[in-house]
Amino acid sequence: MTPFETRLPRVGESLEAWIAAFQAASVELKTDFRALNSKEEALACLLSIRDAEGWKKIASHSGSLTRPAADALRLPVVWTDGGYEVDSLESCDAGLTECDALVAQTGGIVVTSKTGGGRALSVLPPHHVVLASKSQLVRDLPSALALIKERHAPNFPSMISFITGPSRTGDIERILVLGAHGPKKLTVLIW
Repeated sequence: MTPFETRLPRVGESLEAWIAAFQAASVELKTDFRALNSKEEALACLLSIRDAEGWKKIASHSGSLTRPAADALRLPVVWTDGGYEVDSLESCDAGLTECDALVAQTGGIVVTSKTGGGRALSVLPPHHVVLASKSQLVRDLPSALALIKERHAPNFPSMISFITGPSRTGDIERILVLGAHGPKKLTVLIW
């Protein structure tokens, strides 16, 4: 057994076990994780979040999951594919991104500059929403790194980020503060 295996929770071999492990880690990380059954169910969930939070403008990139979702929201969209104004991105209520992988064992999300709409999309809007397919869920970090290598080598993205929940800091009088240096909310929708 490697040192990290003695410290991290064990994860089964089935997709159902991976979903359960990601869900358990998400609760600890304060991530809103929703495993859905279809694209239609995911879009309905996204519309419900939009209405509950009163979104007026979003940011996104042109991915196979994000483009249809952004279009379904029927809101003004700041697209990050061809450049954008930072002030415009900061004024968005939410940022929709895709990811390279979801890590069941840690509840982590692997986002790269190629698949996450650039460097700022997952950081500047106050609510980061990740859209993923169940095929992107992997068992553990070594599996995620192997997937990154398989997908991107030898031309790796300029940024690879591992996201584990909304932005947080415990520096202010040892009190946990969410959203101190990034999104206050993180939602992951998988189908």
